[in-house]
Amino acid sequence: MRKERDYLGELEIEEDVYYGIHTKRALMNFPSTGEKIDREFIWAYFMVKKACALLNMELGYLEERVGKAIVQACDEWETLKDYIVVDPLAGGAGTSVNMNINEVIANKATEILGGKKGEYIVDPLMHVNLHQSTNDTFPTSAKIAVIVKLRKLIDEVIKLQEKIQGKEKEFYTIRKPGRTQLMDGPPIMLGQEFGAFADALARDRWRLHKVEERIRSVNIGGTAIGTGVGAPKDYILKIAEKVREVTGVKIAKAENLIDATQNWDVFAEVHGLLKSLAVNLYKIANDIRLLGSGPNTAIGELLLPAVQAGSSIMPGKVNPVVPEYVMQLCHSVFGNDAVLNHACALGNLELNQFAPLIVHLTLKSLSFLTNSCKALASYIVKIEANKKRCEENLLRSISNLTPLINIFGYDSVSKAIKKANWNIQEALKMLSKEKNIPIEEILKKLNLKKMTGLGYSL
Repeated sequence: MRKERDYLGELEIEEDVYYGIHTKRALMNFPSTGEKIDREFIWAYFMVKKACALLNMELGYLEERVGKAIVQACDEWETLKDYIVVDPLAGGAGTSVNMNINEVIANKATEILGGKKGEYIVDPLMHVNLHQSTNDTFPTSAKIAVIVKLRKLIDEVIKLQEKIQGKEKEFYTIRKPGRTQLMDGPPIMLGQEFGAFADALARDRWRLHKVEERIRSVNIGGTAIGTGVGAPKDYILKIAEKVREVTGVKIAKAENLIDATQNWDVFAEVHGLLKSLAVNLYKIANDIRLLGSGPNTAIGELLLPAVQAGSSIMPGKVNPVVPEYVMQLCHSVFGNDAVLNHACALGNLELNQFAPLIVHLTLKSLSFLTNSCKALASYIVKIEANKKRCEENLLRSISNLTPLINIFGYDSVSKAIKKANWNIQEALKMLSKEKNIPIEEILKKLNLKKMTGLGYSL
């Protein structure tokens, strides 16, 4: 064990860990929720610290040997990430996370310079955190992490859309009944249903590309409340560009650093766009589940892949587990959105103290949606059409008579259907008798192929 001191007193720290007394206090104060800090967020935070060290060296504010040691430590983030141990929901507006990062970098840099952990040849605050605050490094790192994860999500949305478009082409000649409010509706091509899924995702792709525009403005250099207190002007003006250079992420300094520090509405806006994707994924997954239901006693128009045994007691049962997985993750995103909106609104004056919750939920929703797209894409390529069931269901659908309202009128067709007890053949006989039109002539007008096109004329 080693001993470290802060202004609150002294604590013993395990000899082999890279974090220090501030992190130790956070571990004591905040029992684990079981959640972990997002990997991309850790990377982004290390890269922000690297950029700050590089700029402070360039401007002459940081001794070169110390700065280079910090940079080297930041580049070794992959081996140090397991020492970022504070709970992502620790109180303090992100201070515990920032100090955990500072201490790990400082102790690693101290070792690089020949010292031992806890000696702090490189100081966590005076060197690693030079000209910085939690209040500008935390949100800046968070926005970079969001952009990195967002790009991964967009890639998966594109892959999913392409898989669905493949099924759209494969199923385009298969006729089936449409359904409104789960009741029989006019005919539709199975491929047309998948085409609607694909177009919904096309809108999500457009929305997600807009997210990066919304979130690329950062408050780095604003320090505590956006006024830049404690930082020199040349550093403030150049740090955003240095972070951009180090991370490869196209961030830009906010025009109003005070606004960017205290207002988190951009996260509410961004998460709202993520929620829109969750809405569409939920609808797609639920529709696939419904179309494959049964398969013998329900709709059964899709043959869903058997990816695992469905029951521990019912032999041979296969369940739509992947659509259910996606729906559960989407439900979680819906819940995250509600909580996040409240957290964004609950900031007070110059700071939002609930930044850890906002960031954690945003990054978590990005992961949930990425995983949903991956799982659904792999599942959809294995789906097959039950052509026989589609045709059988289509021929039984009373809504096939819908175009006849242009000949017999809405009321006459409705009465015939009800009087025939929803039997198509009996209803046709009644309508034939009413207008003295042979059934064969009526059937010629009811062309099911034409009824799935845009517009239909008798």
